[in-house]
Amino acid sequence: MKRSSGLWWGVMGVILCLFIFSCAQKEDVIVLGEFGSLTGVTATFGKSTQRGIEMALDELNQTGGMEGKRFKIVVEDDQSKPEEAATAVKKLINQDKVLMILGEVASSRTLAGAPICQDAKIPLITPASTNPKVTQVGDYIFRVCFIDPFQGEVMAKFARNTLKVSKAAILKDIKNDYSVGLAQFFTETFTGLGGQVIAEESYAEGDIEFRAQLTSLKAKNPEVIFIPGYYTEIGLIARQARDLGIKVPLIGGDGWDSPRLVEIGGKALENTYYSNHYTPEDPRPEIQKFITEYKTRYNETPDAMAPLGYDAAKIAFDAIKRSGILQEQNIKKAYKENPKASYLMEAINTPGNRQPIRDALAKTKDFPGVTGMITIDENRNAKKTAVVVKIEGGKVMFVETINP
Repeated sequence: MKRSSGLWWGVMGVILCLFIFSCAQKEDVIVLGEFGSLTGVTATFGKSTQRGIEMALDELNQTGGMEGKRFKIVVEDDQSKPEEAATAVKKLINQDKVLMILGEVASSRTLAGAPICQDAKIPLITPASTNPKVTQVGDYIFRVCFIDPFQGEVMAKFARNTLKVSKAAILKDIKNDYSVGLAQFFTETFTGLGGQVIAEESYAEGDIEFRAQLTSLKAKNPEVIFIPGYYTEIGLIARQARDLGIKVPLIGGDGWDSPRLVEIGGKALENTYYSNHYTPEDPRPEIQKFITEYKTRYNETPDAMAPLGYDAAKIAFDAIKRSGILQEQNIKKAYKENPKASYLMEAINTPGNRQPIRDALAKTKDFPGVTGMITIDENRNAKKTAVVVKIEGGKVMFVETINP
């Protein structure tokens, strides 16, 4: 009996220690949320973004956290679907009780989650959603990337001034907010520079056959084809275009950027160009340090979504610090205002505390990000440079930098 009694008390002691430890962890940890496409048609977007966010999170926690508090990020996979993005955001807010959210790459999926964040007064930062409509949702929605009017202008100027072409055709994803918007902004700038958009065709995300549209475009004899889509379709489009004898340059936006693009498109991607947020060839110390650490950790060169995810997380942490909500006097105040709160996140996670975070984000100026110096403007968009890259010999090569 004594042995059984001793075993019982031993087990109870272990359970009690685990309970106390878990309560302490709950007390100390600041919880943020993230939703992204970890599976589905654009899975590399979500995986790269998550890796960048993980790097920023680990840096923070390994240096002692913030005001002695550690951070964790709850990640939800939206499976590359807008409807799943909305579900993921609702879970992060209602079940995980996150303080703020780091969002999607794809504009259509961020647009599915942004209104939910806005209604709940939860700050949302998207690393790479470039459609202007995203931040127009409301004053709690931010981004750390440039927007499509600028990106469309960049590629229109590149086509007109660098490639010296005057006749363009467009092949866009009709169901994708990013693609439709980028096509519009390209057209406005290109025609404003004296060029002509002589033909336009469309497809839908998930399509695998594009020969009919490409044959129609080829008949109009364009000098360049602008394809503002995602890498999953771009590689197939390039292959089918070259099979049909289309030799003119194919150009696009940052949705092309993925390690899988060349895997899908192969040699058909020669003589193609796209705008992007950064290039690994940039010698800036911030970029080269990030690339070295990323390669050490993940054994590959990061695409643009990884440093954008990193920058989004770093700016989120910076805003929380500048908001002051984790300072001792403000934590005491939060507990006083929420006497039923039994742990830190329950005490501080109120609209009254999220407002200072929102305000700090809005005041972000000259933040030294990996993807460039980031200033948030009055519309909660980032003012930044863009680069144009080309694919040559199966590698992505720097062509030129365009300032806003």
